[in-house]
Amino acid sequence: MIMIVITGATGALGGAAVEHLLERVPVDRIGVSVRDVAKARRFADRGVRVRGGSYDDPAALRDSFEGAERVLLVSQNDPAGDGIGLHRTAIEAAVAAGARRILYTSHQNTRADSPFAPAHEHAATEALLAKSGVAWTALRNGFYAHSLDWLLGPWRQTGVIAAPADGPASWTDRADAAEAAAILLTGQRPFDGPVTLTARRAVTFDDIATTATELTGREITRVVVEDDQWLADRIAAGTPEPMAAMLLKFFHAARRGHFADTDPLLAELLGREPRTVTDFLTGRVGA
Repeated sequence: MIMIVITGATGALGGAAVEHLLERVPVDRIGVSVRDVAKARRFADRGVRVRGGSYDDPAALRDSFEGAERVLLVSQNDPAGDGIGLHRTAIEAAVAAGARRILYTSHQNTRADSPFAPAHEHAATEALLAKSGVAWTALRNGFYAHSLDWLLGPWRQTGVIAAPADGPASWTDRADAAEAAAILLTGQRPFDGPVTLTARRAVTFDDIATTATELTGREITRVVVEDDQWLADRIAAGTPEPMAAMLLKFFHAARRGHFADTDPLLAELLGREPRTVTDFLTGRVGA
């Protein structure tokens, strides 16, 4: 009996992955490792094994991974955190607990020379996985489409998408990525090393403005804002400076084509077409 443990199960991606696991395997094969056990009550009430575990607590992690053959490590999301160190702790705990395969939520086109800081963290973590001595799979997910809520600005109110110059990005639905993770965790076909999971098409903010115009029936204009001005405006609007600076680097990397690649694997795993930017915008217009 294969035991599967997922970290970050009280978050959006980890929680959705658990829900999909519950549809695919018996509940006694599922465990979660969470910082706050109380927040995972909905899973415990359904029979999921819930144990406390944090990437900065090796002993608790090892306990939460006990008996796991497969572990999904959801990447940490604190821009100010020591992501590489935290991920190292998690990998070592999974190995110590006897896991035979580690899956990790990485990012498309992970590379050490990217202007986008999380790419360095993912690249270093993948290197740690390669040296771990156990089988591993890096889920190089496309840029999550919900990030557009932060990047497009208040376009529904203003009729303007005002942002720095960008490039094509294969905006990918986080729920689709979570479902794919569950499929890979429960499948018989091994995927070794990095796999790219993206939407079918990469689009620019110009494309998004055109689609938004078609969906709303009103003109949505794309305006290019200088980097420094955009950064200052975001900080003035209340975005913490480290977060605003990280988001700006998205545009720098996008201009270099770092998010432009697409891959058919996500659609193959899901057995359907992944959700698109049009689907995302339709939901926002409807709301």
